[in-house]
Amino acid sequence: MDSAVLALIPAGGLALAGLGAVLLLVRARRLARHAAALEAEVERLQDRTWRLAESEERYRSLIEAQLDVIVQRDRAGRITFANERFAELMGTSRETLIGSGERPTVIESGAPRIGADGARVVDEAVRTLDGVRWLSWVETSIAGRGGAPELVRAGRDITERVAAERTLNEARAKAEAASEAKSRFLATVSHEFRTPLNGILGMAGLLLDTAPTPEQTTYIRAVKTSGQALLSLIDEILDFSKIEAGRIDLLAEPFDIRAVVEGVVELLAPKAQGKGIEIAAFVAPEVPARVIGDPDRLRQILVNISGNAVKFTEAGGVGVIVEQGRDGVLSLAVHDTGPGITEDRVPSLFEEFEQGDGELSRRHGGTGLGLAITRRIVERMQGEIAVDSTVGAGAVFRVSLPMPEAAPPPAGERGFSGLRSLVLAQSPFEAPFIARRLREGGAEVAIVETAVDALAKIATTRFGLVVVDCAFGEEVVRSVAEEARRAGIARKLILLSPFDRREFGSPAAAGFDGYLLKPVRAHSLFQQLAPVPGATASPQAAGPARRAARGAASRVLLAEDNEINALLALKSLEKLGAIADWAKTGEEALALAESALSGERPAYGLVLMDIRMPGLDGFETTRRIRQLEQALGAARRLRIVALTANLRNADETSAAAGFDGFWQNPSSSPPSRRC
Repeated sequence: MDSAVLALIPAGGLALAGLGAVLLLVRARRLARHAAALEAEVERLQDRTWRLAESEERYRSLIEAQLDVIVQRDRAGRITFANERFAELMGTSRETLIGSGERPTVIESGAPRIGADGARVVDEAVRTLDGVRWLSWVETSIAGRGGAPELVRAGRDITERVAAERTLNEARAKAEAASEAKSRFLATVSHEFRTPLNGILGMAGLLLDTAPTPEQTTYIRAVKTSGQALLSLIDEILDFSKIEAGRIDLLAEPFDIRAVVEGVVELLAPKAQGKGIEIAAFVAPEVPARVIGDPDRLRQILVNISGNAVKFTEAGGVGVIVEQGRDGVLSLAVHDTGPGITEDRVPSLFEEFEQGDGELSRRHGGTGLGLAITRRIVERMQGEIAVDSTVGAGAVFRVSLPMPEAAPPPAGERGFSGLRSLVLAQSPFEAPFIARRLREGGAEVAIVETAVDALAKIATTRFGLVVVDCAFGEEVVRSVAEEARRAGIARKLILLSPFDRREFGSPAAAGFDGYLLKPVRAHSLFQQLAPVPGATASPQAAGPARRAARGAASRVLLAEDNEINALLALKSLEKLGAIADWAKTGEEALALAESALSGERPAYGLVLMDIRMPGLDGFETTRRIRQLEQALGAARRLRIVALTANLRNADETSAAAGFDGFWQNPSSSPPSRRC
C-alpha cells in the first residue's frame, strides 16, 4: 500500500485491515483443505465404484460360467437378470428377456419343499426347443440394485435323474407285481400240491390200519414218509416266498406259552424217539402263564430250530428251555448233543439255502430255508437269534423275543416241600428238567444213571417218590419198583415214550402207581404227584355225560368235492364213531344244513366245509348257513370248520366268513388253536 495512503489512515484503521487479511488467509486455507478432502473422497468413491463394477462383472462372469439356469426377477415379476442358459431355455436372447415377464412353460410340477439351507426347492418339467426337460429350482431372495427384494431362481437339469428314478419305480412296480403274481401262483400250486398229497398221506394211514403184511407195512411207511417230506418242503418254500414278499403278518394276542412249548416238543417227540434220542422242554416258573404275542409264529420258530436239532442229533437228545428276561423279553434256548457247527459255517447259517455242514446236509436233505425263515420271523418280531456251538459238543440256539405278560399268573402248582425224590434215567435233558421242576416245588431230588446206584440209594435213604425210565428194560424197572415198594416209597412212576406205552402193558402190573409220557408236561407231573380232589370221576358217572355231550356232535355234515379227500374224511369220521352226510357241492351242503336247521332231519353237531368247491364255494355256503340260522331263530349256533390246503391267512379269512375254525387237511390231527 502507498505510504501516502497509509499516512492518511488512522492507526486503528491499520489494525483492522491487518486482522481482515489474516481472516481471509485462514478462510482460504480452510477452503483449500476442504477442497482437498472432497477431492480425496471423490477419488475414493470412484475407486470403490470401480471395484464394485469389477466385482459385479466377476459375479456375472461366474454366473455365466455356471451350467445352471439362473434368472432374477423384481417384485413385479420382470426379469432383471438372466444368464445365457436361461435364454437358451426360453429360445431367445438375453436382451429381449430383460424387463419382460417371460416364463418357461411348465408341463408338470412336483410338491415344493424346503432345502437344508432353508431355501425353497421345487422340481418342474418345462417345455424347451429340445423337448421336455426337468429342472430342480432353488429360490432365494436378494436385494436388488435399488434395495428392493428380488427373487433369484437357479435351476439344475435333473432330466436324467428323473428318468432313472421313474425307470426304477416302474421296475420296482413290475417286480412287486411279479412277486404278487408269484405268491398267488404258489398259493394256488400249493393247494393243488397239498390236495393229492393229503390224499396220499391219508390213504397210506388207512392202509396201515388194514393189517398189512410186514413187507407191505414197510412200503406204505416209505410212501407216507416221502409224502410228509415233500409236504414239508412245499411249506418251507411257500413260507420263504411269503416272507420275501413282505407279507408276513403278526398277531398280538394272549396265549399260554407253556402249552405252545410243550406242544412243539410233543410234536417232535415221535421223530426223536424213533431215532433213539430224547427231546424235553422246561419252562421256568418265573415265565408268565400267559404272554402277548403270536403263538403260531413262536410255534414255527421252535419247530424249525428244534426240528433241525432233532434232525442232526444222533445220540443224546434235544432240550428246550424258556426263561424270563428283562422288560418282558422271553429267552428261548434249544440245546442239542449233536455234532456241532464249525466256526466258519456259523456266519452263513441263517442265510437262504445254507446249512450247517455239507456232508450232513446231503445226508439229511432239506432246502436250507428253515433257519433263514426263522431269522426273518424273529427280526419281524423285534427279537434276536444267535448260536453257540463247539464241534463235537453240540449247539445252543438262543432266541430273545419281546412278549409282555398278558395277565397275572394263576396260583402255582401245589408245592412239594420236603418230598425226597429219586430219578433213575440216563438222560441229558428229560431227567434234569424233571428234577428242576421238583426242586422248584420244594422237593429234594437225586438223579442216578444205573440201577445199581438206584438200589443203593433206596436201601440207604428214605424217599417219597421214585421215577424210573423204562429205557433200562422191563426186568430192571420191575426190580427197582419192587425194591421201592419194599422200602415203603409212597409214589412210584415210570417214564414211557408213546411207543413204549403200547408195548409195556399195565404200569400197575409192573409195580408202578402211574406213568408219565415223554416228553413230560409240567402239568402232567404235578397232576400225578398231587391230584386235585374230585378231578377223576368214575367211568360209570362219566359215561352218560360223555354220551350226552356226543349226542349232537356225532352227526357230521361233510362238504367236499374231491372224492379222495371225502373218502379219507368219511373213513376218519367213521373211526371216531360219527355218522356223516357227504355233500359234493355247496348247494347240496346248504340244502342239507337247511333241512337240519328246520327240523326235517337230525341236527348236525359239526360241519366240515371245503373252501374251494365248484359253484357255491365254502365261504358263501357258510355265510348263507349263518343267515339261515338267524332267519330260523336257531337255538344253537352250528359249528362250522373250514377245510383248506392253504393254511396261511386261513385264520383271518375263515373267521370273517363265519367259520368257527379251520382244519388244514383231513389226514392230519385238527390244530388245537382253533378246532
